[in-house]
Amino acid sequence: MHKKLFSFFLKPITFSFHKTLLSVRILPYKLNCRNMKFLNQVEAQNIDVELINDYKYTLEQLMELAGLSVASAVAKSFPLDSLSNPNKKVLICCGPGNNGGDGLVAARHLKLFGYSPEIFYPKRPKKELFNSLVIQCKRQFITFIEELPDAGYINENYNFIIDAIFGFSFRGDVRPPFDSMIEMLKTVSIPLASVDIPSGWNVENGNPDGIKPEVLISLTAPKLCAARFKGEHHYLGGRFVPKALENKYHLDLPFFPGTDCVVLLPKIK
Repeated sequence: MHKKLFSFFLKPITFSFHKTLLSVRILPYKLNCRNMKFLNQVEAQNIDVELINDYKYTLEQLMELAGLSVASAVAKSFPLDSLSNPNKKVLICCGPGNNGGDGLVAARHLKLFGYSPEIFYPKRPKKELFNSLVIQCKRQFITFIEELPDAGYINENYNFIIDAIFGFSFRGDVRPPFDSMIEMLKTVSIPLASVDIPSGWNVENGNPDGIKPEVLISLTAPKLCAARFKGEHHYLGGRFVPKALENKYHLDLPFFPGTDCVVLLPKIK
């Protein structure tokens, strides 16, 4: 069964249901999008495994590419000269896994871009990679806050929030302290940007009662839940995927303009 869902400047997007799996295809969009595929959870996990095992990327490399993409996308979405609060503060909420690591890398790049990031990182893995990312941030004089402020304080003191709590590998129930973090993200009035997956969403089915980010930065390729994203800006980040891997998974990635590491995707309607 094929159902037409969206239109991008009169160019339709179609997707197919095969048992319980959803396959999303975007039809040609100028020179920017061709037949880009949206990934289910298993596909996303397998691609990461192959990048590391077969293509010899390190986790550090992938995290650096992801974090730079996140920083670039939010800088395009919220330019410095457009910020409502002159303090340039950005709150970055980091989770315990690789998504949180992406947030730490993004914070470092945002600092170099002229923003003033502050990080809430309540549950830190005892691994050298994550310890190094924390040290790198501290050496850039990036503040780590010990407690998450209430929504009123956040709305008054920050320009936007980066949700880097959970990624596509997350399963099960959200446990403390992340349940309260996600509930807070539902109540703030300042913009929210989510890294790869809005935290608390099912990677394939989304979450109609979950957070509603204004910006989504998909990494490597969009995940199926991105078809349910209704925010203002959807970026794809990660201009590094080997062509052989792209062809194997039929990703049909869009054209990246110039030397950008992110591309703005057409809005889903």
